[in-house]
Amino acid sequence: MKRMNTQMDWRSLASLLLFPVQMVFYVVKAAVLLLLPARLRELSRDTVLITGGGRGIGRHLALEFAKQGARKIIIWGRTEKCLKETCEEIRSLGVECHHFVCDIGNKEEVYQQAKAVREKTTKAFLPRMLELQHGHIVCMNSVLALSAIPGAIDYCTSKSSSFAFMESLTLGLLDCPGVNATTVLPFHTSTEMFHGMKTRFPKLFPPLKPDMVARRTVEAVQTNQALLLLPWTMHLLVIMKSILPHTALEEIYRFTGSYACMDSFKGRT
Repeated sequence: MKRMNTQMDWRSLASLLLFPVQMVFYVVKAAVLLLLPARLRELSRDTVLITGGGRGIGRHLALEFAKQGARKIIIWGRTEKCLKETCEEIRSLGVECHHFVCDIGNKEEVYQQAKAVREKTTKAFLPRMLELQHGHIVCMNSVLALSAIPGAIDYCTSKSSSFAFMESLTLGLLDCPGVNATTVLPFHTSTEMFHGMKTRFPKLFPPLKPDMVARRTVEAVQTNQALLLLPWTMHLLVIMKSILPHTALEEIYRFTGSYACMDSFKGRT
C-alpha cells in the first residue's frame, strides 16, 4: 500500500510539472495555426437552417452560406415579408431556399415546423446529425455573455446561460465524429436591435458590420472553430478579467458609457 501511495505521489508530481509545458505547447500551437492559412470545409452537401433569418445578422448569415455554396438554405422567422425577401435574394444566387414562419419562443410551433423541415430535407436537427455523423450547430451569442454591462441584466443573463449551454454541448460533441458546434460572441453590431447604443471610444471600437460577422461565422463553421470572439481585441478583455478582475470590471463600467436606447434590450434573448 505504501509503495502504491508513493507511485501515486510521483505521478501527481509529474503531472504538475508537465502542466506548464503542456500549456506552453498549446499556446505555441495556437499561434502557429493563426499564421497558417485555414483549410475551409466544403459546404456543397450541407443544408443550413437559420432562425431569425429574415433580418439582421440572420439574414446576412443566410446570404453568406448561400454565397459559399451551401446546398440548401432554410430560414425561420416571425415576419413573413422579411423571410420572403431574403428567400428571393438567396434563390437569385442559384441556391435552393425555403422559409417558414416560426416563433422559436413557442415550443409547439418549433416542433411543428421541425417536423415540416425534416420531411422536406431530412437533415435538420441534432439527432439526425448524430445519426448521419454530419452537421454543425451555430449559436449567435454576444460578448456580453462573458462580460456583463450595467443596465442590461436580463439580456446579459440570457446570453451567459446560452453560452454555458453551448460550451457544454460542444464538449459533449467531442466524442461525436462529424458533428461540431460554434459559438459566436460579437461586440456591438450595427443592427436594428442595437440602434442608439453608444460606447466610450466609438472610433476605436466602431460597431461591427453584420456582413462581416456573417462572413467570419461561416469561416468558423468551415474550419470547425468552437469559439469566435469579434473583434479579436475581445480576447484581451477575457485575459484582463482573469488576471485583474476588479480592475477589469471598473474599466468595463467606464468603457460602456451611456446607452440611449437601453429599453431595446428588454425582453430580447
